[in-house]
Amino acid sequence: MLHVLIGVVIILPMLTGVAAFFFPFRSRKQMEIFLMSMVTLTSVLVWYLILRETVDSFVVVYFTGNLQIKLEMDGLSKVFAGLISVLWPFSTLYSFEHMEHEKHEKAFFLFYTVTYGVTLGIALAGNLLTMYFFYELLTLSTVPLVIHTLSREAILAARKYLYYSLGGAAFGFIALIFSIVYGDGQSFAYGGILDLALIGDRAGLLRLVYVLAFFGFGVKAAVCPFNSWLPDAGVAPTPVTALLHAVAVVKAGAFAIIRLTYYVYGTDFLRGTAAQYVVMTATIVTILYGSVRALKQTHFKRRLAYSTITNMSYILFGVTLMSPLGLAGALSHFVFHALIKISAFFCAGAVITKTGKTYIYELDGLGRKMPIVFGVFTVAGLGLLGLPGTAGFVSKWELIQAAFENGTYFAVAGVVALLISAFLTSIYMLVIPVRAFFAGKETAAVSVKADGTAVAVTDGENRTDAVKTACEAKDPGWHMLAPLLVFAVLIVFFGVAGGPFMELLEEIAAGVV
Repeated sequence: MLHVLIGVVIILPMLTGVAAFFFPFRSRKQMEIFLMSMVTLTSVLVWYLILRETVDSFVVVYFTGNLQIKLEMDGLSKVFAGLISVLWPFSTLYSFEHMEHEKHEKAFFLFYTVTYGVTLGIALAGNLLTMYFFYELLTLSTVPLVIHTLSREAILAARKYLYYSLGGAAFGFIALIFSIVYGDGQSFAYGGILDLALIGDRAGLLRLVYVLAFFGFGVKAAVCPFNSWLPDAGVAPTPVTALLHAVAVVKAGAFAIIRLTYYVYGTDFLRGTAAQYVVMTATIVTILYGSVRALKQTHFKRRLAYSTITNMSYILFGVTLMSPLGLAGALSHFVFHALIKISAFFCAGAVITKTGKTYIYELDGLGRKMPIVFGVFTVAGLGLLGLPGTAGFVSKWELIQAAFENGTYFAVAGVVALLISAFLTSIYMLVIPVRAFFAGKETAAVSVKADGTAVAVTDGENRTDAVKTACEAKDPGWHMLAPLLVFAVLIVFFGVAGGPFMELLEEIAAGVV
């Protein structure tokens, strides 16, 4: 019965999204209750499976030979599925307030909820074919979310996202074919599924395919040079950008690369070869590139987008170290970055929703009007730069330890990149709460033109709408604040009491769980 439940947790949110779209609810409140109940039920069922010691695999469809769509839960699945199932109910709750005045709301919740099931399908995939199937579905279910506003910018961003994702998946498909021909395509196995006897003198070709697939799946993980779609996708509603940057899409890309490296190819086949050094170099370049671009951005969400590009390659740097400690560091940042970045994006969304302000220079003085939002953003910023006592410090420390254990020049270069990135992060993240709390005391008497020039205005009827918005700004309602406060607590909790969780991740990274 438990193995069937794996399929249920994937289908349930999909059916929920479809039902919410077609059912004629008497009020918006009824729709909210229905969506929240079903999303929460899905998360409860996921955690019921996670807490079981063993769950049999579930073969959904047999094709021919060793081709099958199979669902399974191993240690790595539990990390991704557990992360998704914790964050999605809070994201849904946040969305209720954020989407209150948006058009096409039912269509939004249709694809938003369907994406929950699709992402769980990636997490619970029992082989590369199944993961690839849901990976492609993830692109199809999230394109309508990116294009939601139907503006010219949204259409162009969705088109780029679609082209990049389909192109990257094509390279992943090559790896799928090679894994079936030269290995056991029926399952994942820690240490790899390739048959060295079948490979023979084609080891170099297999490693080339690995590099191509790394960059293919790396499109969703925003690896250079295939990451320009991610900042552009920031035109979507904030719950969508949080979904892209923290929960589903970029994490699905990183998860696929972890599966490819540790559970299909195996690190023994890759470690010490040119393939390892090529992909590790790509992650180091991406770390520095994203940090520099984030520092230069003045748009709130685009700055966070480039920060995501950097932090995803923190994860992939740990993966490319190709050691248990490296994977443990990657998994810890996989989880902790999700908590930190979804907090940051939700804070940005709250500011945009309540004030209409989207640029950093427009945030002066808003911290005194929205203390909870910018207080949580400060916690997220400190976590992202890796301050001791926050979750970000734990994962970065683990990655640095793994790099020194590796000992190669490439690994040491990665440590240097991490330290430079941390310094730049402290600037581009903390300048936001500093400006919000301590700058712009005269915000109510200043208007900012489109070209960035400031124009003084007087109180009364001559005051611009933008200035009025700054004066009237306040923290959002509980739908938005509750997720922010929970995430802030978790960022600090894992920073000071995350030892047992890290021990679990180290066991998973070692193939014990």
